[in-house]
Amino acid sequence: MDTELDRISSLPGHVLDQILSVLPIRDAVRTSALSRKWRYKWSQIPHLVFDTQCASITSQDQTIVKNKLVHIIDSVLLLHNGPIYKFKLSHRDLLGVSDIDRWILHLSRGSTKEFVLEIWKGQRYKLPSCLFSFVNLTHLELFNCLLKPPSAFKGFRNLKSLDLQHVTLAQEVFENLISSCALLERLTLMNFDGFTHLKINAPNLQFFDIGGIFDDVSFENTSLLTLVSIGLYANVKNDRHVSHGSSSKLLRFFVNLPHLRRLEIQSYFIKYLAISKVPSRLPKPCMDLNYISIRINFNDFEENSAALCILRSCPNLQEIELLGRPEEQSDVEPRTGFWGDDQWKCLFGHLRLVKMVGISGIRSELDCIKFLLSNSPVLEQMTVKPASNEGGWELVKELLRFRRASIQAEVIYLDP
Repeated sequence: MDTELDRISSLPGHVLDQILSVLPIRDAVRTSALSRKWRYKWSQIPHLVFDTQCASITSQDQTIVKNKLVHIIDSVLLLHNGPIYKFKLSHRDLLGVSDIDRWILHLSRGSTKEFVLEIWKGQRYKLPSCLFSFVNLTHLELFNCLLKPPSAFKGFRNLKSLDLQHVTLAQEVFENLISSCALLERLTLMNFDGFTHLKINAPNLQFFDIGGIFDDVSFENTSLLTLVSIGLYANVKNDRHVSHGSSSKLLRFFVNLPHLRRLEIQSYFIKYLAISKVPSRLPKPCMDLNYISIRINFNDFEENSAALCILRSCPNLQEIELLGRPEEQSDVEPRTGFWGDDQWKCLFGHLRLVKMVGISGIRSELDCIKFLLSNSPVLEQMTVKPASNEGGWELVKELLRFRRASIQAEVIYLDP
């Protein structure tokens, strides 16, 4: 055993650091008992992660849990000797205690580049103003927090990745935060409140993932944005009397996304895009878009029109996924025929894979399938998965009747 330990101890310093960095902080501290050389080695690791693996706490008493966690973190920070580049606090039993303020203040005096804080219990934790003085921050991840930066805050000048989930911040704070982080490349927003208008002004943004309730979304200076996943969690009404004459949501959404490569339209966002007039095609085609996923109610005429407009405007698609919302379907079917207007025009010369999920076999769904099969000369596979077993055999018979532009196209029926 001593020989094996000596072999490990004789490894280069950077290798030992790498070994320690992948261990839970509890095990990293325990290595101090291995030998004299290891005694203080753990205190120099630059990445500190305090999660459920950092301590085994069996008590159900929240006070005992809190005190033990605070003691562990205080002890580690006190004995730590060296820069802390990453600090993550994500323990399932930790509330937003005032001790977190002390730890953030301590880190603000150093060179922290990655900061992750996830408060899993209790009300929103109000971040102290010293967090906004992290000048070296490149990644910020917050869960269940309240953000209220000081008036002198000018943004995180080195921030490249921002992940905000279950957060509260004012409209002006949100807009200033995004626009003042000039190097921002990745932005994730999930389940937020305090603001409803998403104005994204980020010249280096490449990845945008959002899910929540909001009134509007717009992009400015986002020519580098290539991947967008957006879900509107609340149903919206397309009131034609209100929306008549207003600018098209569909046109506004795409106008500043010239190099989009991957687009996921989730929940009710296609209904939002269908507000106001929907053109047959976008003014400028999305030449770089090769993957699209749309959740859609095939019983909704406006949603079908918006989806068809988008698909017509993406000639280089390689993969399409259409997810039905069968829970909204009624006995009254929408107007049909618009999916059939462009059949046999080879609109999708690069499309190889299609997925249809959650459908029920209504006419508009079948028209859409026929539209895709007839316009995809190199299609390799179409997968169809209905929402239920009801009418499954009739759906299979319909699928077998459809002609295909691609002689190699395989239509696969999957059970629900």
